[in-house]
Amino acid sequence: MNVSLRQLRAFVTLAQSRSFAEASERLHLSQPALSVAIKNMEREAGGSLFDRSTRSLQLSPEGRQFLPAARRLLADWEKAFDDLGRAFSLQQGKVSVAVMPAFAVNQFPEALASFQGQYPDINITVEDIVMELVIDAVREGKVDMGITFEPEQLDGVDFLPLFTDRWVALVHPQSPLAGRKSLSWSALVTEPFVAMNRGSWSRASTDRAMSAAGVTPSRLLEANQLATIGRMVAVGLGVAAVPALCRGQMESMGVVCKPLGKPEIARSVGIFTRRRHALSQPAQALLLCLQQHFGSATGRESCS
Repeated sequence: MNVSLRQLRAFVTLAQSRSFAEASERLHLSQPALSVAIKNMEREAGGSLFDRSTRSLQLSPEGRQFLPAARRLLADWEKAFDDLGRAFSLQQGKVSVAVMPAFAVNQFPEALASFQGQYPDINITVEDIVMELVIDAVREGKVDMGITFEPEQLDGVDFLPLFTDRWVALVHPQSPLAGRKSLSWSALVTEPFVAMNRGSWSRASTDRAMSAAGVTPSRLLEANQLATIGRMVAVGLGVAAVPALCRGQMESMGVVCKPLGKPEIARSVGIFTRRRHALSQPAQALLLCLQQHFGSATGRESCS
């Protein structure tokens, strides 16, 4: 069946007004054009929708049965198109973002607050998951975008850098190391070292740096989360090395952050999107906002 939206609107309007003259005026159509639209619709339906045998225009039994459904279809279409317009104008919509926990806890909330200040009607879902799962979620289309460290390989995703993060050392404020301006790896490992568990990119990074520096920790402790590592250092269990983006969180626990000497651990933090898949308007707006917030956008409108 091939019934157009124009014909559906003509049917509902004529059913409400029961007058070709009034319906034509409301639809801004000539009466002959309206009559043709109704006849074509009846031909598609296979029968009469109006009873033309009476002096006044009346719906046929089939027309009366169809009218509620026609009204719903018309209302649903108008709402859907209105919602589409609101989405394009960023008056509504939703964005889903997968974010590594270190970024989700530290820099991301402030950037989100800036975005929501301009687009309060856009709903945001944040998945704070480990780096490897962030990229998988983007690649599989489970989220609109992801934010984490740049991996060694970009398989099925595109990467837009936001900033470069350089790792810092964590020491207890009562440690002899706390008074130094910066710390070498050889100085850091004179105390027990708190590291991420094996298998993580963070652990691989610290292992490579220590190997390059030719040092081995005097004693090794392990944890699954950076926040746990910070708390372990805060109670005097040892020292650690973490991304500088965690600095505010770590210092709030009472630990001291110090610059680390060479070999430094530095890596780009940025936005991942699914390759060859366009972003929605709300997702594009969030991407632009993040670029502006971290100072990497060029020549485009700010998000705040």
